[in-house]
Parts: sequence; C-alpha cells; structure tokens
Amino acid sequence: MSRHSNLALITLLGAATLCAQGGDVPLDPRNSYKVNFPTESPVALVSADWGQSSAVARGGALQVDLHSTLVLKNASPRAIRGVSLLVLAQEVTPGGKGSVTVPSLDVQPGETFPVRIDLRLMRPLAAPATALVEVGLDGVLFEDLTFFGPNRLNAKRAMLAWEMEARRDRKALLSALESGGEEALRAQLLAALARRDSQPQMPMQVARALPSTNFDAGKAVSFALLHLPESPVELLSGEARMAGQEARAPHIEVQNRSRKPIRYLELGWVARDSDGREYPAGTLPADVSLAPGQQSTIRKDHTLRFARPVTGLTAYPSMVEFNDGDLWVPPQSAMRDPRLASVLPVSGEMMRLAGLYRRKGLAAVVQQLRAMR
Repeated sequence: MSRHSNLALITLLGAATLCAQGGDVPLDPRNSYKVNFPTESPVALVSADWGQSSAVARGGALQVDLHSTLVLKNASPRAIRGVSLLVLAQEVTPGGKGSVTVPSLDVQPGETFPVRIDLRLMRPLAAPATALVEVGLDGVLFEDLTFFGPNRLNAKRAMLAWEMEARRDRKALLSALESGGEEALRAQLLAALARRDSQPQMPMQVARALPSTNFDAGKAVSFALLHLPESPVELLSGEARMAGQEARAPHIEVQNRSRKPIRYLELGWVARDSDGREYPAGTLPADVSLAPGQQSTIRKDHTLRFARPVTGLTAYPSMVEFNDGDLWVPPQSAMRDPRLASVLPVSGEMMRLAGLYRRKGLAAVVQQLRAMR
C-alpha cells in the first residue's frame, strides 16, 4: 500500500472513532483531496487551497464541507469560455457528488483563472481508503463553441446556452456603444441594474408529487402564455392544480414551429402573488421528441413549490435544443416588448458587465466588449 493510501486509511479510521464520539474529523490536505484531470486536459492545476474545508461525523457518514479555491491554467491553444468540474465524494451515495460550473470566461492560452468551490458532500465511513474528495473535469467550452470533456452532468447544454446569451447581450451593448456612444452604453448597463433590482425573485423547488389522497388537490388553473418572437416552439395551452404555495402536475401543449426536430426544451416560469405582483420563478426542463410541425403535451408528475402562495403562473420557452445539438435562446428582440422585459431575468453576462462598470468604470467595459466581439 502506498504512503498516500496509508494516510487516507488513517484518516478514515480516525473518522470512525470520532463518529462514535461525535466531533470534527481532522483532515490532511495532502491526501484528503485530489484534483484528477486527464492527461490531455485543456486546463491544468496550478494550485489548490483547501484550508477552509472540514469534515464532521454524522451517524455512519462523513459530512464534508468544501471551501476551496483552485487556480487553473488554460493549457490549450484556444480561448476558454466556460469550465465545469465534477466534485465527487462517493458515486452512489445521495449527496455524494456535486458540480461547479463557471460560465462567461475569457481565458486566453497560457492565462490562469480561479475557480471557487463551496459544496457540502456526504461520504460513508465504509468507503474505500482513497481521497475523501476528488475533483475531475466535466467539460470545457471554447470560444469556437467546441467542447471537451465527458459531459457526465450535461454541462455542455447549459454552458452553450449561457454563452449564446452572453454573445447576444455583448452584441446589444456594442451596438448601443457604436450607435449612441458611451452614454448610450452607460444607460444600457444602468437599465440592466435597475431591472434586476426591480425583479424580486420567487424561488421555486421541483419535487415529486405526493398522492392526491394526502392533501387538498387544489383547483385547476390555466397558465398564461408568453409568445417570444422567433421562438421555434409555440406554447398552445397549459394547466396545473393550484393550492397555496404549490402548482401540481403541470401539463402544457407545445408545437414545433421550426424545420428541425427538437429533443429538449426548458420552460421559464413567472409566478403571480395575491397582490398581482409577478416574479421570475426559475425553469422546468423537459426531454421531448418533436418533429417539425408536431404537437405534443408535456406532462410532469411533479409539484412546483414556491416560496410564497401564488395565484397564477405564466410560462414561456426559455431554451430549445434541436436534435443536431444547436440551441435557441430568447433573442434581444424579446427585450423590446415591455411585457417580456418586465419578467425575463437579466442574464449573468449582463450583470457581470454591469458589475465591471461599477467596479472599474465604463472604459473597462468598452475594452472587454471590443476584445470579445
């Protein structure tokens, strides 16, 4: 047995003792954590700081709280736009794995960048005598939208969508700069901040529906539907059973208006409270098989659980994936409709650039827009 395996075994035996006593488990960063990238990885590990991480015995398991900053280097000849890491304590244990995805990057070849990991994972004490936590590479998205990695967590789809939204918003900001000068750009950034501040969120959780005999089944309520310009999917009708903070068993009729088959879509939700105020409330994914022109009903045996009681829901298509891997996200033209602009969430890229404006001024934003055009 190797020196590192011995150290890991000692750590686990110590954890077993402390499990009976109840208390923190001492961790040695030299063997408790491992970053394992493939030899052909386009990113390389420069350094890892695990100093704030800890583990606590909980019954027959370890609760591992990860608080770490990894410094990675772009070891490829192409600029990187996004990175996703798989963080694994135990493959099959509930709570045993997580992920960290960093979109909206602009990392040139040879440059370094930080990735922050803040996760809580569970690992049984009877696990093999290996590192407590292993960090692997799930995917890298390059500037030409090619992808490297096993994509075990389906990060590719999300990173492509974020990058398409980022390019859409950078193009709109650059257009404002070129047509109206720096004051027009400043106005766009301030408008994004104001829209974000005026859009209080209503968090939504998706849970398996309980048997209807266990509670009030609620009343059937039809969704309001938003029609986005250029959307390849038309939402025709939808309904759920509403009860207090829950919308149960939602189903919605959709039609493929495009010329390509569709295999996946996400529905965005807007919740309305008893005072008539509307809140962005997240998205609901759906695997579909829609040929061009075909209609289908998406049925979810789930409960949408909101932070507060809701009286109505509005649905809209927030992302569509075609069979060939191409994606559609809402275009900039959707923001020109006041009704849509009031409920569509501000993108992460727009908020990143607005934050850059607040920290470093307009010149820094202009420089990035021109460098990433």
